[in-house]
Amino acid sequence: MMKIDAIARRILGWKLNRWDRWYDYEQGKFIHESEFQPERNIDHAMLIVERLEELGFAYQIKGLSKVCFNDICATGDSLAQAITNAAYEIVERHSIMDSTRLWQKLC
Repeated sequence: MMKIDAIARRILGWKLNRWDRWYDYEQGKFIHESEFQPERNIDHAMLIVERLEELGFAYQIKGLSKVCFNDICATGDSLAQAITNAAYEIVERHSIMDSTRLWQKLC
């Protein structure tokens, strides 16, 4: 769940409304965690792809279960899981870069 939450908040821009749901300001609706399962649902995973493309990432499918967003690639048991894993890798890498910038400012 932590991976999905990070993607929902950092990539899709949803705000945590309660421990089990987010609020999508663009759509003006609440999304319960059971309604967003990108590792299992390709339509949900494609929401991530669309957002990342809007943010300038190029999406490529490299086989049945490997995808890349620019130079960040990931695999999974399914295409949906590969998309989710790659998106989470983007979140992780950007979190590290943000942390590095913060430390540079502090030191």
